[in-house]
Amino acid sequence: MKKLLFALAMLASTPAIAADKMTLLLDWFINPDHGPIIVAQEKGYFADEGLEVEIVPPADPSAPPRLVAAGQADLAVSYQPQLHLQIHEGLPLKRVGTLVATPLNCLLVLKDGPIKSPADLKGKKIGFSVAGVEEAVLGTVLERHGVKLSDVEMINVNFSLSPSLMSGQVDAVIGAYRNFELNQMDIEGRPGTCFYIEEEGVPSYDELIYVANPERMDADKVARFLAATEKATQFIVNNPKASWEIFSGTSKELQDELNKRAWRDTLPRFALRPAGFDAGRYARFEAFLNEKGMIPSQNAVDAITVDVTAK
Repeated sequence: MKKLLFALAMLASTPAIAADKMTLLLDWFINPDHGPIIVAQEKGYFADEGLEVEIVPPADPSAPPRLVAAGQADLAVSYQPQLHLQIHEGLPLKRVGTLVATPLNCLLVLKDGPIKSPADLKGKKIGFSVAGVEEAVLGTVLERHGVKLSDVEMINVNFSLSPSLMSGQVDAVIGAYRNFELNQMDIEGRPGTCFYIEEEGVPSYDELIYVANPERMDADKVARFLAATEKATQFIVNNPKASWEIFSGTSKELQDELNKRAWRDTLPRFALRPAGFDAGRYARFEAFLNEKGMIPSQNAVDAITVDVTAK
């Protein structure tokens, strides 16, 4: 008995092993796109993997990849199309995991408006938020319907996509998210129609990815991070109502109709295998950007993405 009590006393006095700290920079304020990250945090899946993850929404949405490249954070949530451009700009970044495995971007018009096909956009105004890839995407969609990019007027509406469309400032917007803007417009009584870019000639891609600096990252920590988010995604898929309650319970700002609808529409798009990737998908999008003149050459897939689970 004395030996047992001594052993228990020694166990109680042994300090807990410190968790490995990680900093994750989000692409935007917390929203349903980040479901697996928040659920992994709330369910203790990061802790189970020996991780203490600091989740940081950005002050500047364009900054996270550059901060990761500079070694000021471990991971950033970013976008596959932007990653291709950033690598050609010389940023030391690679995709290490996937968060949302399908495009969310769409060409959005008013449902009851005069635009019934992209062909109807000739001579019209199209709003956008971020120059660059959006022009290549829009040009591809329009070309399939006999319209040149020079046949439309591009207007930078910053991040006011659906308001600019509903107010009549523009006739369509590119870069709208089908899980958010469509729901927002419906809630406000001005429903929209999406032309899905992957159905209009644009190669499919991963909308949201995790990027890291391959020269600075700890592959083992990243692999454990992805294992935790995979477990969270499985929980979300198996328990959509309970996972929504966990997610929305983290902030009153999330407890509204828009976020509830967006959660429902985003759920089937989360990557079930965050660490897995389709090499052909990345090769095809690299070739697409090169063909459209967005990048000067084509990188091999291993220059764009890395499998942190490979031994």
